[in-house]
Formats: sequence, structure tokens, C-alpha cells
Amino acid sequence: MNEKENVKHIIKYVGGEDNIKKVWHCMTRLRFDLYDFSKINREEIKALEGVMGDQLTNDQYQIVIGTHVQKVHEALTNELNIEENSEQSQSASTKKKGFFGALLDVVSGVFGPIVPAIAGAGMIKGILAGLIALEVLNAESDAVIILDLVASAVFYFLPFFLAASAANIFKTNQYLALAVAGGFMYPSLLDAAKLGEISQFTFIGLPVPVINYSATVIPIILSIWALSYIQKYVDKFMPNVLRTVFTPTVTLFIAIPLALIVTGPLGAYMGGLLASFIEMLFSLSAILAGTVVGGIRPIAIVFGMHHAMTPIALQNFADNGFDMMMPMFLMTNMAIAGATFAVFFKVKNKKEKSVILSAAISALLGITEPALFGVLIKHRKAFIACTVASMIGATFFALLGVRIYGYILSSIVSLVAYVGPYFWYAIIGVILTLSIGFAITFFSLKSREVNEKQ
Repeated sequence: MNEKENVKHIIKYVGGEDNIKKVWHCMTRLRFDLYDFSKINREEIKALEGVMGDQLTNDQYQIVIGTHVQKVHEALTNELNIEENSEQSQSASTKKKGFFGALLDVVSGVFGPIVPAIAGAGMIKGILAGLIALEVLNAESDAVIILDLVASAVFYFLPFFLAASAANIFKTNQYLALAVAGGFMYPSLLDAAKLGEISQFTFIGLPVPVINYSATVIPIILSIWALSYIQKYVDKFMPNVLRTVFTPTVTLFIAIPLALIVTGPLGAYMGGLLASFIEMLFSLSAILAGTVVGGIRPIAIVFGMHHAMTPIALQNFADNGFDMMMPMFLMTNMAIAGATFAVFFKVKNKKEKSVILSAAISALLGITEPALFGVLIKHRKAFIACTVASMIGATFFALLGVRIYGYILSSIVSLVAYVGPYFWYAIIGVILTLSIGFAITFFSLKSREVNEKQ
């Protein structure tokens, strides 16, 4: 069945076009906001070719497609005759949701579209760091300067990427959102922050804190949220004949100073609190930190809540220059891969073995949904095994203080980013976690249990 035919069935089984309020995607899933979730025919959807599984949670319906989800999403939006980024009013949909559900929608919606850029740049950054550490490349060479530009540009100018994505979520003008990001990234502010000679400017008698907003996350998201209300409020009271010119004029005149005086500093403060909380968790008990992060990560991926951890990691890089959570994410992915490889050796059906092997390899490369939904959720003991292995691996890393200095997709390839003080710890951690996930699954899961479910 081709993608065009497949999406017709998906539309039908989620209750028809009229039942779809909004649809978007992350790296592996179609995510639906629907008017009536009782109309979903989940059994028919899971039986469709190319569908690995589904999840209904937090007032959101997710269909796990895999790494080719973007093509399916394009076919779906074409069939629905909507623009790639067109969505119904976010405010209308979140009024019916609790705060946590709405927050997850925002985080997944903002980060989903920019994950390819972040993951690609992060992988280049990790490989470059490894090549420099191995002295394959000279850190002062022109080649490194250019490669670092390629790898770091996305993270340095992250507020622009987040602004464009957040504008779609909060239903405001994308170019006004980019203008707000430009206010954060303007050289006069950044240069003053880097020099550290002054702590604030003054605007109409109000203090404008001097903060380096490059690579930050929370300040720009809060500011675009505020922008969405400012634009609507200004537009509401602006005469029709003046809206084209004066609505954006007044909006920017209010939104950028507000961002620099209120939402930006507030977001930076919140980001600092998050980083401090993680740091406190590690200082309080490395075992507790590893147990909490490693234990909740697999189930967070299942429910599509793992994106909520991404802003914390990115904020840690911005505030501290390193992060200790992403190494734990690597352990989770290795645990999932190990458990999936064990199931591979238990299955007798050749076609099923091929599917499971593909899922295990994908997990090694950082894409875990095929393994979780296609293999581990079917076998409770295997899922428990991967969770236990994830906890042990994450605790091992926490006890040793393993950290990473740049965002990179948590995969076997990301080991190049650990070349240096933590490299051998990373190697041992990967081997340990893969082995534990494999061993617990292999010895607890009986072949009869596996093959009865095929």
C-alpha cells in the first residue's frame, strides 16, 4: 500500500477529516489533536501497513510510523489540503486540556520540526570533537573553523529556530517572532553580555538585564507566547485601514522591550532553576539521579513525553557548557537495543526476526520507537528488562560524573563525542547496559512466550 492510500485509511480511522483539529509530527510519530477521541478505530490503525503502534495520552493521539514519518505527514497534509505547518488555534485546543497536557503539546510541537537540524548539527559536533581529541584534525586549522561553524550555527542561533517553530504553535506571525529572536541576538546586547562590563541597560526608566541569549530555550518560547497575545490584542483594536502597517509596528514596539525586560530574563531565570535542580539531584545522590532519569526515560518515550527533557538538556549546555542527562539518554537507548536483540534470538519466524533486527539496529542508532512499539511493549518482561538496564546504566554514568559538552543524538555513533576524560567510561557503560538489557531479557523471556504472540 502506498503512502497516499495509507493516509486515506488513517484519516478514516481517526474519525474522518472533520474530526481532525490539528496534525503534526516528530521524528517517528504522527501526532493528532482530535475533536472526538472516541471515534478512533485503534485496531484498524494498528493493522495498517507501516504502522508500528499507537498511543493515546494527554489528549493527543500518536501513530508510530518510523523514520519516514515526514513523507507520510506530507501525504496526509496534501490529502487534507492544508499547509505543512498549518494548525487550528492552539489556544482553542489547550483550553480543554490540563496544564501538563498543554505543556507537552507545546514542547513536542516546538521541538518536533527542528529536531532534524539539532540532531544533524549535534552529530557533526560530536564527530568533530572526537577527531580533534584523536588529533586527526588540528583545532586551529581552517577546516575545523568551518566544520565548527557548520556544527555550532544551529545551537548558537537556536532562538531563531525556536521562534519560527513556536510561532506555528502559538498561531502568531512567524516573521514577527523572528524579529523578537533578533532582539535577543542583536550584537549590542550579546557583546555587552560577553564583555561583562555592565549588568543592564535602561529603557524608559526600566532595567533591561544584559544576558547572553544564544543557545537558550525557555526565554524565546515564553516571549513568542507573549507575542501571540500582544499581536491579537493590538490587531483587535487597530482600525482595518491601519492594520497592515501599524499592527506590526505597535506589536514589535511592545513585544521586543517586553521580551528583553520581562519574559527573557524570566525564562533565563527558569532555565537556571532547571539546571540547578538537575545539579542538586546529582549532588544529593548520584544513585537517585540515575534511578530517576534512567527509570522514567523508557516509559517517557512510550508516551511521547521524552521531548519534555530536551529543553532541560539544551538549557544545561547554555548555562553550564555541559550536560549530564544526555549520557543517561544514551544508556536508555542501549538498554532498549540490548533487550530487543535478546528477543531477536528468541523468535523463530524469519520474517519477524528481520523486523526485530531492524528495530534493534535503529535503537543503536538512536531511534527507539520501532523497538519499543514493535517489540518490547508486546513482551512485558523485555520492557521491564530494558527499564532495569536503563536505570543501572544511567546510575553508572551518574556515579562517575560522565558529561557531554554538546547536543548529539544518543546513539552508538555519539561515542565519538566522548573522546577525552569520559571516553572509556562511555565504552564500558554501553557494553554494560547492552549486556544487562540483553541478559535479563534473554533469561527471563521464554521462547514459548515470544512465539505464541507472533
